[in-house]
Amino acid sequence: MMKKKWIVLLVISVLLATVTGVIAKFLRKDNGPKVVVVLQGVNLQYWNIVRAGAEQGFRAFGIDGRVVIPGNKSKTAGLEYTLESILNEHPDVLVVAPNESPAVTSILNKFVENKIPVLLIDADIPLKHKTAYIGTDNFELGKKAGELLASQLQPGDEVALPFLSEDLTHPILSERIKGATLSLEAAGIKVVTEQGQSSSIRKIMTTILQKHPDVKGVYTTSDLRVLEALAVIEEHGLKMPVVGADGINEILELINDGVLTDTVAQNPYDIGYISVETALKVIKGAQVKRNTDTGVDIISKDNAKLRLDFIRELVK
Repeated sequence: MMKKKWIVLLVISVLLATVTGVIAKFLRKDNGPKVVVVLQGVNLQYWNIVRAGAEQGFRAFGIDGRVVIPGNKSKTAGLEYTLESILNEHPDVLVVAPNESPAVTSILNKFVENKIPVLLIDADIPLKHKTAYIGTDNFELGKKAGELLASQLQPGDEVALPFLSEDLTHPILSERIKGATLSLEAAGIKVVTEQGQSSSIRKIMTTILQKHPDVKGVYTTSDLRVLEALAVIEEHGLKMPVVGADGINEILELINDGVLTDTVAQNPYDIGYISVETALKVIKGAQVKRNTDTGVDIISKDNAKLRLDFIRELVK
């Protein structure tokens, strides 16, 4: 008898969950399609530009959308908790900047199981049933950064590439390392690396300069790391080209002031805007590209101020 009651309760629970989801989708029709964009809480300048692009997309395409940046929990726990909450809302499409955590991948698979399309941005993790990836081709970014740095050096010169051990398995940074190494070596540049468990690129860069005093240039996998490497170079009384990625304001200012020559910049505004545009196509049942490369720009003295003014206008 108890077993029959348990089965009846289970059936009722499933029916209620289904009806709730249907009602939620029905009630949203008056407000247009619902899209939730989940970003990350680190490097907020970059993510605020992505947010600006997404919010412009909501306005341009008449979408009932919102952008969520997880709170100050650990990187994985914050994203995990946020995604669990959004799953219960039954959005029409989820746009997410994921990390490589198995827990996050598991939750994203729940969205797929609930027939909610998942669009990945920024990091193309191996999610089998993703609908699309919109973002930078990080291998190509690394290649262009390597070419840019090599153009300022001579064959046979040494270039420092400081990174953390965990970067080798990171879905973004590992691709940037591979791309840059390929370009530099193809140009006859010797790449000297030093990896460490320390969270400080400054310490790793210091070690490289001690072991390789003839280094003529530096490539780092992000602009925040450029700032750390640059501080070490200045402490040693040296001057050399340093190339990174992302195009954050501090780097643009240094280029505009002539401290650095150039950098490779992603297009975070385009990532946000195009992801929302793609979400609308998915909702309408249109076929979308599985991978959309939002490209990179080479920033030099000629265009640094223009880009800096554009970013300041976006996030003021």
